[in-house]
Amino acid sequence: MKNAFLLHGAAAALAIAPAIAIAAPAAAETAAPASQAAADLPYPLTPEGAAQFVAAAEKDFYDYTVEASQVNWVNSTYITEDTDAMAARINAVGTEKSVRYALLSARYAAIPGLSAELKRKLDIMRNGLVLPAPTTPGAATELNEIATRLNSQYGKGKGTLGGKPINGSDIEAEMGNPDRTPDELKEMWVSWHDNVGAPMKDDYAKLVGIANEGAEELGFADVGAMWRSGYDMKPEEFTAMTERLWQETKPLYIALHTYVRRKLNEKYGDAVQPRTGPIRADLLGNMWAQEWGNIYPLVAPAGAGDVGYDIGELLTAQGKDPIAMVKYGEGFYSSLGFKPLPETFWQRSQFTKPADREVVCHASAWDVDNKDDIRIKMCIKVNADDFVTIHHELGHNYYQRAYKEQPFLYLNGANDGFHEAIGDFIALSITPEYLVQIGLLGRDKVPSADKDTGLLLRQAMDKVAFLPFGLLVDKWRWGVFDGSIKPADYNTAWVGLKRDYQGIVPPAERPATAFDPGGKYHIPGNTPYARYFLARILQFQFYKAACDQAGWKGPLHRCSFYGNKEVGAKLGKMLEMGASKPWPDALEAFTGTREMSAKPMLEYFAPLKKWLDEQNKGEKAGW
Repeated sequence: MKNAFLLHGAAAALAIAPAIAIAAPAAAETAAPASQAAADLPYPLTPEGAAQFVAAAEKDFYDYTVEASQVNWVNSTYITEDTDAMAARINAVGTEKSVRYALLSARYAAIPGLSAELKRKLDIMRNGLVLPAPTTPGAATELNEIATRLNSQYGKGKGTLGGKPINGSDIEAEMGNPDRTPDELKEMWVSWHDNVGAPMKDDYAKLVGIANEGAEELGFADVGAMWRSGYDMKPEEFTAMTERLWQETKPLYIALHTYVRRKLNEKYGDAVQPRTGPIRADLLGNMWAQEWGNIYPLVAPAGAGDVGYDIGELLTAQGKDPIAMVKYGEGFYSSLGFKPLPETFWQRSQFTKPADREVVCHASAWDVDNKDDIRIKMCIKVNADDFVTIHHELGHNYYQRAYKEQPFLYLNGANDGFHEAIGDFIALSITPEYLVQIGLLGRDKVPSADKDTGLLLRQAMDKVAFLPFGLLVDKWRWGVFDGSIKPADYNTAWVGLKRDYQGIVPPAERPATAFDPGGKYHIPGNTPYARYFLARILQFQFYKAACDQAGWKGPLHRCSFYGNKEVGAKLGKMLEMGASKPWPDALEAFTGTREMSAKPMLEYFAPLKKWLDEQNKGEKAGW
């Protein structure tokens, strides 16, 4: 997407994604209610008038997003009461005007005889909101004050370890520390969700109410229905597609869950982790049990499990620092033929956590000026996870730069899942062969074929384990927005969905007053989450297409297309399309198919599924 705060919700108070930020008109217009503005059409209700309206809106959008990006960058990298207030103000302008333009675009979209391109741009304006404020005076300001407050609460949030405060970045790392006892893991899990999540509950309920009023003014049943309308298909078709993809992959997930549960039982015993039923959330090496890779050593298969290297250790052994890690990421894209990152990227990005101030450490990729001022914001640690994350975040940046010549409303991915999938599919190419090619791993250390089970299991602990979580986050919000989940039931519903979809339960009884969803960044950050589920599926489609184009003949999971400029050229053409065409067109341009499919993912993990089924004989599958 266009700006990192849109990409990852760091300023979702702006309330517009997947694609657009809306401009502030002249000061005289600012005080006018949007309903009045909509009544006084700025241009005639003709195809020519609609074209004039879109052209003026795109210029407004462009100018506004540059200023909003700069303000939100400062707020995310220097959290104070003042920068919170600045962000709330600029984002309130964006929210109020986004609604005004959406209401107007709905009227112009009804004009007969519009060109396909004009109609697409008008639909993007109407459907591109995340949190629409109603036209009631003061509503946009209140919505953005709440959203900014929630975002900052998360950024400043702390849990405890041994009774002592520990910040979000460090607690995430410690949750993956294999030396932590179940009691320590439980303390961190409970304290984080109590301290960070619970205080947000009332504010979140208010935010939902305000945003729903805005969605209704735009003609949607609720915010969730509005979100699902942004995929070149009807909301119910989108729901059906995501459920189909989950059902295709569910047997693989259940096989992984069954195997991991047995290994946890063998380590901790029945009192901590029973042999049957759901898994205790804090034992999986991640605060949200969304990715399980940190406990891979615990579940690694005998013999095949030790793949012979750890990327973090390889980096440390060669004295590599965070900047060097980012250089490796840049090098991958350069090997495909993409231009090097601009000098401003290195001057303006946040690579490590400053010692003197509060920042949002959650990794994000930013496009500040809609052209070349691309950046990443991270608190990089020298480990395997951040090495992969860097490749992912740079995928956003290279996508942003590829489509920079498109009109403003097309400065986005084909859909939001595409934006997440680009970096992910590049990261799938972080194979042993790639590590040899960049000099991190000696060729004599490359794991032999008998280690493939270990390599695949390590990947599945992140890629496959994530699938149900990637779906349930928005399933919870869809229920919250449509009213089927009431504020009194927020936490009960969250815990229930995690049990039903993930087979995961909290390490302690959760009170009704808890708000565990607030402990996950994307909830207070108001970032739609289905994109991450789609990205898990799409990345394997992109990866298989790239490997086929590169002429790869071996097992899919060992393919690396590092250095293949033919793949880079074809990829570049898809990226340059931005949002100018429906996503099936973009998918077809690179993969040759118009339908999202889990088949490439299942092909990638097929050898592992066979092995898991053998390991799970006699075990009770599911929960």
